[in-house]
Amino acid sequence: MTMQLHTLTAAALILATLGAAPGRAQPVPSPQQWQQQSAITVIGEAQKSVPPDIAQVEAGVSNMAKTARAAAEANNNAMGKVLLELRNAGIDAKDIQTSRLSIQPQYASNRSGPSEITGYLASNLVTVQARDMARVAGLVDTLVVAGANEIRGISFRVANSSKVLDDVRTEAIADARRKAEIYARAAGVTLGAPLVISEDASPGVAPMRKMATSFDAGAPVAAGQETLSVTVMVSWAIKAP
Repeated sequence: MTMQLHTLTAAALILATLGAAPGRAQPVPSPQQWQQQSAITVIGEAQKSVPPDIAQVEAGVSNMAKTARAAAEANNNAMGKVLLELRNAGIDAKDIQTSRLSIQPQYASNRSGPSEITGYLASNLVTVQARDMARVAGLVDTLVVAGANEIRGISFRVANSSKVLDDVRTEAIADARRKAEIYARAAGVTLGAPLVISEDASPGVAPMRKMATSFDAGAPVAAGQETLSVTVMVSWAIKAP
């Protein structure tokens, strides 16, 4: 039993050592080190679902014309109306950002020879941020009524995710201790202090979650909830009997 325990704890110590610094090679402990610092290594997990408090809508206008200049002028006028309506709706200037601006030639399909340019497509997309979930549906309506003919989609996120994640981290450590104590009791040993605590390099700060990209004025918008999660690996020392 003692030899099996040392073998298991030695393997756990190797995992803990490798997990302490992801991406960096670590020396493998010697058998003597295994004896000196036996450990139980477990994974702790926790998550929390919270309603998002920021929404981003990507929308814009596209215009076709015979010349690039005419397409650009028509596009500038159309976007000007959209931006004016956004300001009239109370959207702060810092919450409106251009995300794409382009003018592209359009070609006629011609299998027998070189394709000819038939016109130019000018596009201007903006990302509009809403900090009040109750205003999201109205924001979509404002964009459509103002002349936006491209609504790319809506994304949601949690503004102060760090504070929520700090609570989740505490729960993840508690989950790791619970699991380690189960193993310790089963093995007839006692847990000591944690030797290594390593968090997943990508804690679950949910990325901006996109909704469907087809909207009409008056379209209902449901924000739902975002799930923030944390995974930690903890190696606990084993106290000598």
